[in-house]
Parts: sequence; structure tokens; C-alpha cells
Amino acid sequence: MARLNKDVMLLILEELQNDNKTLYSCLLVNRTWCKAVTPILWKNPNRQDINERVFFNVILSHLSEESRNNLMNQGVKLIAQPYQQTLFNYIRFWKYLDLCFLDRIMHDFFKYPESKIYIVGNEILNLFNMNTKFISIAIHKLSHIYITGTEHCFSEISELEYFFCDIEINSNVLERLAMINSSIKKLRFEINNITKNPGIIRLIETQKNLKEVIVNSNNLFSNEFYCKSLEESLINCADTIQYLKIDWIPTTNYLSYLVNLVSLKIQGARNANWLYLEDVFLPHLKILKARYIPSRILANLIVNTKGKLIEIRILFQHSKDNEKLIQAIYRNCPNLNYLQLSLNDINIAEFEKILIHCRFLIGLEIMESNGFYPYNKHDWSKLMKILVNPSSTNLFKFKFFTMNVENMIEALELFLDGWKDRCPIRLKTIPLKYESYQLQQLKDLLQMYKVKGIIKNYSVNSSIDEIECIQLIN
Repeated sequence: MARLNKDVMLLILEELQNDNKTLYSCLLVNRTWCKAVTPILWKNPNRQDINERVFFNVILSHLSEESRNNLMNQGVKLIAQPYQQTLFNYIRFWKYLDLCFLDRIMHDFFKYPESKIYIVGNEILNLFNMNTKFISIAIHKLSHIYITGTEHCFSEISELEYFFCDIEINSNVLERLAMINSSIKKLRFEINNITKNPGIIRLIETQKNLKEVIVNSNNLFSNEFYCKSLEESLINCADTIQYLKIDWIPTTNYLSYLVNLVSLKIQGARNANWLYLEDVFLPHLKILKARYIPSRILANLIVNTKGKLIEIRILFQHSKDNEKLIQAIYRNCPNLNYLQLSLNDINIAEFEKILIHCRFLIGLEIMESNGFYPYNKHDWSKLMKILVNPSSTNLFKFKFFTMNVENMIEALELFLDGWKDRCPIRLKTIPLKYESYQLQQLKDLLQMYKVKGIIKNYSVNSSIDEIECIQLIN
């Protein structure tokens, strides 16, 4: 029974791993609880609100006498007070390493030249190499910490985040990782100067079980040769990649090879050539997120998913073929759960057919048309009437973006009055342009219908950043 209770306690604590306040209180229960909680807190210490000086002293206390002597011989004085034996080997619990976090702490802790900070960083990496194996690593602009001779601690990482890839030495870091690890499952790159990072290509093409790739770039469009090389490296992992996010226009037909994709998020550019996306066939695709992609291209892609899509989020599509896009959705997505669209006046009638045919739809996000040109109140009213009448009985989550709060308020009253005797809805409204009194009117309206029981939960957010959100409110 005692063993069972301990196992249950560990399962509960794992569920609380993001609740640091609760975990800190659990540390004080007794020694058993302390031993169970400590590894969870130290699994990812760089995401906690901690005293960095105390934290770094704990790291230094794990250094061997040989390492401390080596640092002192090179003119690096660690701390004045003597070291004490720690209760646990905390380094052994550390699984998520953010090298930028470590680099920043060393700069705050030591007022030494860069060369000496580099010496400390490598002693710490050697400490990691002897005590732990990380499962995740985040690498930023580095000039002091290098991954050399540390095959042990980085040999089993499954997640890698790589930011601001514009330093030549960082490409060498990736080359080193490619040599010691072929089991990474998730890669995320923030690329600035791509011409100096061939290590990215090398790292991708050596992976054997790569499932998720996220690439954000400032200027990847301008280098067709590098784009082609990157796409070819993704083809090498075509059997395993299931989640892909890109923000460049394909220069080859590489997406046709990624037939096991479950999720695709792609951002394009106006007046781009989408030749290589026109006939892509993705039979297992369930999630499609797109921005600045022509409606005609998206319609063809949706048709070629063969009814598997459960989530579609589309913003700023070219409006010329919107009718064709909406037809593709209601004819080919019978299992659709979530839909985000920008609408204009000419396609509201077709949009009604989505509500009729997509009977499993539970969440809907609507944004005023391309470029945020506002609807007039008649357009919003027509849309709200459509939402009330033939909507799926499963539909209860809504998010509305508007440039005209007054028109939205009037339309929402019609919508909410028509929602009586149905499942209470969860509603988020994002006014993008408003006066303070209008915002208060909107909040008062939503609160009134919450009191009536028509709204279960609501949120009013006036930040343009909400456009980036991909999740409806819970």
C-alpha cells in the first residue's frame, strides 16, 4: 500500500509540474514529499522564478575539487564562502537546458572578461556531461559556451530550439549535434542570416525519428538555393515528419513527399508563385493553418486531404476565389471541429452550407475581411442569423474580430437572443478599433447574457496580438 501511495503521489505531482507555487509548498511536507518534488522542480529550473545567484551557487557546488582548482589556477574566483554538501545531486535532475539562461546567469554572476566566462561555461558543461542527459536544449546567440566533447549529456535530446541563427560558430554547434544525435523529435529554428548556417541542413538530414519541424525566418524568401537545400533535407525525413510550420514559399515540390503530415502551418506572401503547392496530396492531414495563401490553392489542398481535416484556420486569403474555398470545406470536411475564416459579403450565403454539412463543428472564429475593412451592421446581422438557425448542435465556441464595435454589439444582441434554450456558449470578442465607452458597452452586454445563462464564459481582448492565437478559449 505504501508503494502504491507513493506511485499515486508521483502521478499527482507530475500533473502539477507547471504549478510551482503548489510544488514549493509540497517540499515542506516531509522528506518523502521533498524527495518526490525536487526532481520535478529541477527538471526545468530555468523556467522558474528563482534567485539566480543562489541557483548558480548550487550549480557551482557540484563542481569537483579538480574543476575548482582548475578555475582558480586560471584566475577565476568562484565564491568566497566554503562549499557545502548538497542534499541532492540537483544536476542529475536537470532535463531542459536553455543555454541563453545559463549564459546570462554567468555574466551576472562573474565580472570577468569573455575568455574567463568561456572557461567557466565549459567546466559546467563537463559537469553536466558526467551527471545528466538532457531531453531538450535551447540554443541562442552564443559566444562563450560551445558543445564540444560533451557527447553524453546531449546524446539523447529529443527537442531542440535554436534562435537567432546568424553566428558562424552556431553552425558548428549544430554540426556537432548532428554527429552525436540522430533521435531528435522536435526542431524549432528562428533563422536570421541563413547563409551562415549549413549546420541546420546537416542536423535535419541526419535525424531518424523527426516528427515536428518549426522554421521561422526573416529573409528565407530571398535565398532560393538555401530554401531548396532545406526542403531536400526535409524530404530525407518524409517518413517521420507529422507536424510542419514554415513561412517561406516552396521552391520545390517537397510537400508532396511529406505524405504523413498531420499538421501543416504555412505562411506565404502576396503575389507569390504557388506552383509547387497546387497539386499537393496530403491524405493524413488533420490540421491546416494558412496565412496569405490564395483561396484557389487552399481549396485544392483541402480537396486532396480526403476528408481527414478536423481543424482549419485561414487568415488573409486572397478573396477572388473565396466561394470555391468555402465549397471545398463543406464538401470535403465532414469531421471538421474548428474553423477560422476571414469573410466578406459575397460568401456569407455559401458559408451557411458549412454550418449545415459540418455537423461536428464546435468552434468558430470569424474575422472581418482582408485588410480589416469593416463590415456594415447588415453584414454582421446576416452572419449572426445564419449562425443561430442551421448551426450544428455541437457548436458552442465563438471568437469574433471586429473593427466596428457598435455594429458588433447590435449583431451580438440578435445572435444571443436567438441562442436561447441551447447549450451555453463560450465567447471571445476582439475589438481592433474602439472607444473606451464602446468597450464597456460590449462588456456590459456580454455580462448581461452570462447572467441569463446564455453565455457560460466570455472574454473581451482588445490586443491585435490576439490574431496570432490559434486556440479558442477553454
